Amino acid sequence: MKNVLFLSALLGLSVACASTPEPTETAPIEQQTSAEKPESTTPAKGLDARLSTYEYPYAVKWFKAEHEGQELEIAYMDESPQTTPKGVVLLLHGKNFSGAYWEKTMAHLLDEGWRVIAPDQVGFGKSTKPTTITYSFELMASITKSLLDELGVKSTSVMGHSMGGMLATRFALSYPETTQKLIMVNPIGLEDWHQRGVPMIPLEDWETNEAKRSPESIKTYMSNAYFDGSWKPEYDSLLDIQAGWATGPDRELMGKIGALTSVMVFTQPVVHDFPKVESPTLLIIGQRDKTAIGKALAPPEVAEKLGNYPELGRAAAAAIPKSKLVEIEGVGHVPQLEAWDVYIGAVDEFLLAN
Repeated sequence: MKNVLFLSALLGLSVACASTPEPTETAPIEQQTSAEKPESTTPAKGLDARLSTYEYPYAVKWFKAEHEGQELEIAYMDESPQTTPKGVVLLLHGKNFSGAYWEKTMAHLLDEGWRVIAPDQVGFGKSTKPTTITYSFELMASITKSLLDELGVKSTSVMGHSMGGMLATRFALSYPETTQKLIMVNPIGLEDWHQRGVPMIPLEDWETNEAKRSPESIKTYMSNAYFDGSWKPEYDSLLDIQAGWATGPDRELMGKIGALTSVMVFTQPVVHDFPKVESPTLLIIGQRDKTAIGKALAPPEVAEKLGNYPELGRAAAAAIPKSKLVEIEGVGHVPQLEAWDVYIGAVDEFLLAN
């Protein structure tokens, strides 16, 4: 039986507009809004592609893999609690993020007695940024499994946010014997955008989109897409890397990477495989989220129906055999920032449940 929890978060957010934006995972091809821009952002310090000057919250380690004749360096954090671990939790980041944004979640899970592993996927964070390989969730899942093998991890709970939810699903499908439990936090990919009417566009168009990004446009996008037009100081860390790349020496390279990974997300849906997921699964869904890749490219009558997270979350819970759905009212794409207590309470309960 599916368990559906209806929860409300008392947030007290200041909203800059009455209309709700129609976000996607990457701006500005997404449906835009006429909402006011957030207050001017402090100019971001330029960052290189490997984030050599960007400090992570825990020690960064390296794992080497090979794909299509290229050596790949995968950055990851691997921390253990002071006592014997209750188990392992693998954290998979979203498309606009890196392993670093799991800092608060990592600290909490460590305090609760879990070993925590948080890799930067190929093309993201401090990891290698190749432009001549074929990016796929299968590749990322395979590299992540090889990393776990290297670390001697035979079983783990897998938690993914946003694009990380798509990757977590693919990992669970590919390695069910390794995936003890699956947690998805506002995952994208709960619908097949192309099947629902969003047209395919060439890689060059995705690259054009990426080339338009600036610190100001990225902050405006995140404010509208993630936080209903508001912005708080605690959200700044989400902006740092993307804004840094937009002003850094490898801006062109990162635009290419952004385009390649956008094509991956758009063309490799996981929603059709939900019924095959064997692991007990927790879905944490902020109900205000409306993320949908390429929504602005779709006809208006199609676009208005995309990104309906209350509906999509319930459909996913119905499709995944052993699932539990936690709905958080008044919260958007990043529940771990907007509704920490509800989010982490659901995670703790699920990890400890038999």
